[in-house]
Amino acid sequence: MRTLGYYLAGVLVAAAIGPAAGPAPGWGDSSDRPASVAQETAAQTGGGAAAGAAGGSTDAAAEAQADPTGDITFSVPSGTFQGEVSVALGSTVSGAEVRYTTDGQPPSASSPVYSGTPLRFTRTTQVRAQAYLSGAPTGEPGTAMYVARAVNTAHDLPVLLLDAYGRGAPGRDYIDTAVMQFSPVNGTTSLSAAPSLVSRGGFHLRGQSSAMFPKTPYRLELRDNADDDVDLPLLGMPADSDWVLRGPYSDKALIRDAFMHGLGQDMGLYAPRYAFAEVYVNTDANPVAANDYLGVYLIVETIKNSKNRLDLKQLDEDDVTLPKLTGGYIFKFEWMAAEEPTLPCQGADATCWHYLEVVDPDPLQPAQAEWLRQHIQQFHDLLRSPGFADPVTGYSSFIDVDSFVDQLIINEFGRGMDAYLRSAYFHKDRDSKIVAGPLWDFDLTFGVGGFFQNDQIAGWQHQQTRTPSANDWFQRLLQDPAFVNRVKVRWQQLRQGVLSNAQLQARIDRLTAPLTAAAQRNFQRWPNLSTRMVGPFITPTSPTWQGQVQFMRDWMFQRAAWLDTTGGWGSGGTNPTTPPTTRPPTPPATTPPASGPTCTAAYSVTGQWTGGFQASVRVTAGSAAITGWRVNWTYANGQTVSQSWEATVTSSGATVTATNAAHNGALGAGASTTFGFLGTWNGTNSLPTPTCTAS
Repeated sequence: MRTLGYYLAGVLVAAAIGPAAGPAPGWGDSSDRPASVAQETAAQTGGGAAAGAAGGSTDAAAEAQADPTGDITFSVPSGTFQGEVSVALGSTVSGAEVRYTTDGQPPSASSPVYSGTPLRFTRTTQVRAQAYLSGAPTGEPGTAMYVARAVNTAHDLPVLLLDAYGRGAPGRDYIDTAVMQFSPVNGTTSLSAAPSLVSRGGFHLRGQSSAMFPKTPYRLELRDNADDDVDLPLLGMPADSDWVLRGPYSDKALIRDAFMHGLGQDMGLYAPRYAFAEVYVNTDANPVAANDYLGVYLIVETIKNSKNRLDLKQLDEDDVTLPKLTGGYIFKFEWMAAEEPTLPCQGADATCWHYLEVVDPDPLQPAQAEWLRQHIQQFHDLLRSPGFADPVTGYSSFIDVDSFVDQLIINEFGRGMDAYLRSAYFHKDRDSKIVAGPLWDFDLTFGVGGFFQNDQIAGWQHQQTRTPSANDWFQRLLQDPAFVNRVKVRWQQLRQGVLSNAQLQARIDRLTAPLTAAAQRNFQRWPNLSTRMVGPFITPTSPTWQGQVQFMRDWMFQRAAWLDTTGGWGSGGTNPTTPPTTRPPTPPATTPPASGPTCTAAYSVTGQWTGGFQASVRVTAGSAAITGWRVNWTYANGQTVSQSWEATVTSSGATVTATNAAHNGALGAGASTTFGFLGTWNGTNSLPTPTCTAS
């Protein structure tokens, strides 16, 4: 099929583009996982818009020769006008007559014949035309769009214009729209400039809580003359047909989504690319006016399985047998808002997942749905088994642990109000493990929201309670001391790199520098800087946009400092480390007399840093099943226990007692369970000899 549907006037000017998406899925747990996949750059384009590496955008130049005019000639190219525009039609087909429509419908043999007198328009019009010979259509149809305007505001960011031909505001179903992009030249652009990209399209309302705001989020689909999807390099990003327009409203710093996408990408997670633009949306029959200006938006790639997006193996409708059934899939948790197809969980409602939606493939075949459901069910059930943390047969055999660690860090660092439960994406390629991501939806982070204590500096977002819960996967993973240690080690590594205060500040500076003038226009349109409650959400108040950015920066610095403490993931930026190889081996576990039920306990230090350590104790039942256990040990060098999990731990002087939790006291013969804790030490951290008593 010919690529039709857009017109590029000259060379496409780069926009304020976010960094390239993260790595290809399936990095696994290997040491060759990149610490950074794409670094944001601060290249200046036009009006000073920061441009990042948008890998794959070179196809824009190759496609720039196509346009929607087909074999029709229009005396005036697509664009905007004031007052009236006069357009003459012709055809490259010798001897053909031209039939045309102005109502958006494709021309037919009964459509008016162009008489040679220029057509005159005073309102927004889509002209569609077709050459005819001997009563039959010939050649390619053509389209031109003329949008009436009554505003000429200058902009230093790219501008995206949608005009719905007077059809009114869209709901959840697509309506037709003209799509025009205006790129800054010599630092400025306006709606009076020649558009750098024109396309037919459709758009509809999207989002959940954000859909109630006057600064409306939209889903945009670019279309060709046959109403098929057409892949175009919107705002310099790799060509595709599907885009999201995210309008920061409760996020009055305007950069929370962009910040987290770029951060996640640099950590090695997949996140969609984005570009900043100022947006006009006209839904009435009048010319585009000042009140159609909607402010600063992020134009974001949708999450989909395609060449320039999350590039997984494609599942066709007839791929219903192994090994093709194993991928690729994209699925997500969408608390209270999942759309079909969804995957049901088998088991007790209190421990099952809920609201699990399959995003891709679409359509999803029954055999594909059942294979994926069973695979996720196996992982879900394994998390509840005694051996869930086994390094060979446990959860690591199902998931890319590194991606789950990084997803947890992203979620907790920003304390996203909907973290873990909404827009919680995962993907699985063929013959690969489940990978956390892509990243999505971070407007309710860094102190914005207010529900489930997400605006508090201290605390854990994974401990929020919603009924029913979408899933408890991360909570279960955090019951494995080895996973906790992995998170701590990764956090401390990142604090020396992309999560250092210096690099956090630099990222904020790169994102905000191109937005200064546009932010002023945005808040003239939406004066909510000093409004505490935006919809149902608590937001920071400040008389200036710069104050909003300062609040976001201060909040994240304080949050990082809390995560640096022993109550978080470390102590003052010092990396937890594996105990040195010169450390004496763990003393052999002691065994009580073999009268009645027995158990053994083995104590090990899993991480140690200046003044602190992490340890775990593995409890193993003897030759008979037990119903409960208690472990005792005595420290010889003044160590103390500060925090524990999977057991109730108490101290009396140097003596420590750990008693099983309600769910892990009963062990079959030879079965094991593990509990862990954080502690402090000074001078020497010698290993105690634990004793285990069973009941």
